[in-house]
Amino acid sequence: MNAYLSLGRWLFAIPLAVFGLIHFMNASQMAAKVPDYLPVPMAWALLAGTGLLAAALAILLGKYDKLAATLLSVELLLFVMLVDFPAIMAGAGANTVALEDLLKGLSLSGGAMLYATYIAKDRSVVG
Repeated sequence: MNAYLSLGRWLFAIPLAVFGLIHFMNASQMAAKVPDYLPVPMAWALLAGTGLLAAALAILLGKYDKLAATLLSVELLLFVMLVDFPAIMAGAGANTVALEDLLKGLSLSGGAMLYATYIAKDRSVVG
């Protein structure tokens, strides 16, 4: 059973890496999702992709994984607060994709918090 459950680290990190790569491969589409009140949308899209890739790599390697998971949870909550929630409040709530993005962000952020609390091995930066 432990061998099966240890797959969770991989099943959590690999999609994060793919999301990060998508931010680079489709940077203009990702920049279009950045709200108008944030300057330099392309920089935000690339920074988000970098954060996702860095978190995935740290989780897979087990080096600075608690710090990475903690920062990942912050990044994902910022996505929810700055992108998903305003989109729903602006009327995109009738579109279920906006609500799905919000719920996905909340659940992934919660998963990152759980990873940082119970699974992370490297506690050298965040105790």
